Amino acid sequence: MAKQANSRLGRGLSALLKDEPSVISASDKGADKLVGNIVEVDLKKIKTNPFQPRTNFDKNALDDLVKSIAVLGVIQPITVRKIEDGYELISGERRFRASTIVGLETIPAYVRLANDQEMLEMALVENIQRQDLDAIEIALSYQRLLDEINLTQEQLSHRVGKDRASISNYLRLLKLDPIIQTGIRDGMISMGHGRAIIAIEDVDMQLEIYEKVIAENMSVRETENLIKSLKKPAAKKLGKGELPNEYKKAQLFFTDHFQSKVEIKRSANGKGKIVIDFKSDQDFERLRKLFE
Repeated sequence: MAKQANSRLGRGLSALLKDEPSVISASDKGADKLVGNIVEVDLKKIKTNPFQPRTNFDKNALDDLVKSIAVLGVIQPITVRKIEDGYELISGERRFRASTIVGLETIPAYVRLANDQEMLEMALVENIQRQDLDAIEIALSYQRLLDEINLTQEQLSHRVGKDRASISNYLRLLKLDPIIQTGIRDGMISMGHGRAIIAIEDVDMQLEIYEKVIAENMSVRETENLIKSLKKPAAKKLGKGELPNEYKKAQLFFTDHFQSKVEIKRSANGKGKIVIDFKSDQDFERLRKLFE
């Protein structure tokens, strides 16, 4: 009985689509008759989503999905929109890819009607809700919603169910050097590390800190403390001169080498001093031996 009902539904939808070729947007006449139907759609008639926010597809996760679909079939329908010569994916590209690999001819699909802007918004919002989307992909999706859908951060907050502070934290990641953004995407460092590194404006220093964090497997807290130690003396100006970048880099090197907080103080005429902190007599002895 279930198969017959689904079959009738599929034929009814096909006939309606044939009779209503102009029904493309949710605002078009007759759209209410199409929205909400789930049908078996020919995989060959589905085009991938040009607005897909996801750029990384984990191979192992895809392989696992292929095995699952081969045994159980597609449990959760994909979402598509009707276009003149078939369908276009809104969400469910992994299920679509896996079904194609398995060799299925059709896939259950939830049919939506949307223009390009509506489709972009649906695809972005749907993907943001996924738990396996990395922080940079989420940030890029937020930025596209702001730029291409012309949403304010307040409107974006309501659409995705996130507070504005959280959205701002993601967006700030896009100010990082592309190498560091790639590191976040690849899991080399976390979003927390990235947020700490943003506090350093100099890109070269950002990259040096990034490499140090990876090399020494530093925690987010350790990274934050390192950056605080670098920013504190840099904020103090002796005379009218600010600490040059090469001095800041040297300060980072000394801090790493001595494993103690190091401050370089420099006046406008180039004179200055290096201050190395020690925590105890034993720590002083450790530093003394390093100089010997």
